[in-house]
Amino acid sequence: MSARVLVVDDIEQNRKLLQDKLKNEYFHVITAVDGQDAIDKALAEEPDVILMDVMMPKLNGVEACRQLKMDPRTEHIPIVLVTALNEREDRLRGLGAGADDFLTKPVNDLHLLSRVRALTKYKMVADELRKREASGKRIGVIDAVTSGRASEPARILVVDENERQARRICRYLEGLHRPISHSEAAQLGISGSMVDLMIVSLSNEKLDGLRLCAYFRSMESTRDLPIIVVAEPDDEKKAVRALDLGASDIVIKPIDSEELSARVKTQVRKKRYLDALRARLDQSMELAVTDQLTGLHNRRYMRVQLEQFVKRANMGGQQVSILLADIDHFKKINDIHGHSAGDDVLREFGRRLRENIRPIDLACRYGGEEFVIIMPETTQALAQAAGERIRHLIEESPFLIGRGDHLRVTMSGGVATVIAPDDGVDALIKRADEALYRAKGNGRNAIEVENMGVG
Repeated sequence: MSARVLVVDDIEQNRKLLQDKLKNEYFHVITAVDGQDAIDKALAEEPDVILMDVMMPKLNGVEACRQLKMDPRTEHIPIVLVTALNEREDRLRGLGAGADDFLTKPVNDLHLLSRVRALTKYKMVADELRKREASGKRIGVIDAVTSGRASEPARILVVDENERQARRICRYLEGLHRPISHSEAAQLGISGSMVDLMIVSLSNEKLDGLRLCAYFRSMESTRDLPIIVVAEPDDEKKAVRALDLGASDIVIKPIDSEELSARVKTQVRKKRYLDALRARLDQSMELAVTDQLTGLHNRRYMRVQLEQFVKRANMGGQQVSILLADIDHFKKINDIHGHSAGDDVLREFGRRLRENIRPIDLACRYGGEEFVIIMPETTQALAQAAGERIRHLIEESPFLIGRGDHLRVTMSGGVATVIAPDDGVDALIKRADEALYRAKGNGRNAIEVENMGVG
């Protein structure tokens, strides 16, 4: 897997060494000479991973990491701090600044490549979601919405056959998070898809940690679930293999409680970031196809779907009918009772349509006080009967408006059915509109069918 890697070190020899190692594995390498240069290059080049030395003049690696993680333009870029020291305090300080991992000099080739590849996978997911979000913002269907879960305790599943070790890990994380051992989870029916993070021991015999990593990465529901593996100090190859199979991070025994908490915080932060992106995308999809006042499908979605139904019917598929419905005297409602009351009527009208059609039907707001119901697999006679049923549902119960006032509302409708083999959406809607016009001309509160001689 190729990626763009930014290597940051004030010593040219160190930059050259990492650059050569990465280029031999076909990574594209960018270099920076200090922390400020790294920030400038990250903004300009948008790398997939940043490898940053800690001890640098002007702006050190930890502070540069902190600034990059605080900037929305670069917060999603994974950062690995490279240090000549292997001190606990340095790791905690770096993790507190938002670093995703550490490498100790002299850098082990296996560790280097496995971490870069693992972090690149995360960055690829984040980039795809950010790209879709940017498209949504350009067309105006994404607002600035957050996930609302950034500070919530994470639900963590600890998979370790050693119950004593599992309980110890749970104790380390209690208070800030909601950890649960796999034995307790089994009793409660909690699975990987129901948690925010998993901690998996590689020392398990029955529950093979490597196999678990591969399994959860193969499942759609847990593909992006953060997995921290716990490895023995002499089991380096197994730990690196876990990264290749999809693990997000490694903790080496004996477990340091503060370092574990810091790494959990980092992984949860990354997951919540992706969750927030997905939430905004879900919102954009909803806004793109939904009328915000009534909750029905909007005109754009209606047209796309109707084109597909008409095409299939023209090619010999089952009949498709539409009902074009219009609220009678809607202008008077707005003029007499106000636009707020008019909105109340539109919302209630939409609710009655939505709750009184078949699962295969599509209720859409066509515009203003006009609505379209697409009825697949429906003849003209059945569509007319459905229209009469809906007309009666609108008429029989008054609409509640304002502060408790009730208003009688009626509707008129026109029914049209696809005429194969060369009908079109515009022609179908035109015939339904002409039928609607006749219903209004005949006194309103009625359903008329198209003139089959037209089109």
